[in-house]
Formats: sequence, structure tokens, C-alpha cells
Amino acid sequence: MTGPGPDAQGRPWVVLVGPPGSGKSTIGTLLARRLGLGFADTDAAIVERIGTPIAEMFVQQGEPAFRALEREVVAEQLHAGHGVLALGGGSVLAAETRALLAGHRVVALEVDLADGMRRTGMSAARPLLAGVNPRATFRALLAERAPLYAEVATVQVSTVRRSPNQVVAAVLAAFDLGPDTLPEASPDAADPYDRPTPRQDSTLPTPGFGAPQGGDGAERAEAR
Repeated sequence: MTGPGPDAQGRPWVVLVGPPGSGKSTIGTLLARRLGLGFADTDAAIVERIGTPIAEMFVQQGEPAFRALEREVVAEQLHAGHGVLALGGGSVLAAETRALLAGHRVVALEVDLADGMRRTGMSAARPLLAGVNPRATFRALLAERAPLYAEVATVQVSTVRRSPNQVVAAVLAAFDLGPDTLPEASPDAADPYDRPTPRQDSTLPTPGFGAPQGGDGAERAEAR
């Protein structure tokens, strides 16, 4: 296996995929930092291009227009020289994108219904989860996309009740770049990235995964 870093064709060392709430941006940022690589997020690239939140594009132009742009941006970013690249949650719906991912090292981050809902906080910035029954919508989304994530994955890593640092350690171990033993995690840890998903009876968090929303460690609210 080649060392961590983009290859001669500008392909990222690893691509992260997964549903909303799986922590793609959080884990991607931490993983890139651990490996000394650059990190990019296709949702962020889309927002930079259109100059508005993705949710606004959904409302004004509709999902088909967004998906067409998403396919274009993903194809570009897969050869843009990033070390670690996170794709939007729905990017795997496109057969063209799944075909492009066949030549890449892909980590599919897994999340269950409870953790996914708690981490997203059912943010209104996630247009596909903004209906009258977000729990049922999210359950259907997970069921629809799970086989697609599995199809493109080199490895699948669970994020359920794990801290971000534990997930990063699991990803590194999957590629023989770290020990198999996961670091300790506690809801009271001083480092927010050592905090697992809150208990089922706790208050819903601000959308994010183990860290405050905003900055370079938060799951982007636009991700769908």
C-alpha cells in the first residue's frame, strides 16, 4: 500500500462516505490532521461554488439540479489532490459516482438511527430530513443507502456510540496504520473528540459529532 497522500493523478488517499450524522467532516478533519494531509468536503465545495447554503438550492432549484451539480463537483474533487475527501451523504445515489469510486480507497462510516438523529439534531439545514416525520424519513434513508455505501466501500467502520477519536483510530487500524485497541472515551472527557454519542436520555446536541458546531471539526450542516 502506498503511503498516505494523493497519488500522481491527484486522487485522495482516502474517501469518506456515509449518511448524515456519521461524522464525515469531523472524522475527515481529524484523520487528515493525524496523517498530515489536506482535507476537503464536497458539500463545502458546492457551497463555495453556488454561494448559498445547499438547503436554499434545494428549495429554489430542486433536488435534481442539486444532484447534477453534486456529480460534477465530486468528479472534480476526486482528482483535485486532496489527502482526505468527504463526500455528501447522497452522492452514492449516482451510478456515475459509484463507478468513479471503484478505483479509490473508500471508508464507509456507519451510523444507526438513534445516533444519527442525535448527531444531526434534525437540523432544518438538512432538507431531506425537514419533513413532518424526520425519524421515519431518516430510517428510510438509511435503508435505501446502506447497500450503496457497502457497494463502494473498501472498509466499513461503525461510529455507533464511539467518540471521533475512536472512529479515527478504527479507520487507521483498518489500513494497518495504528493499533487495534481503541482509545478510551468518556462523555466527561476534556477533549470533545473523546466524547461518544450522548446517552439516549440526554438532550439533543447541537448538530455535530463529538465537538462543538463550527470550526474545522464539525459535521457540516449542509451535508445530506
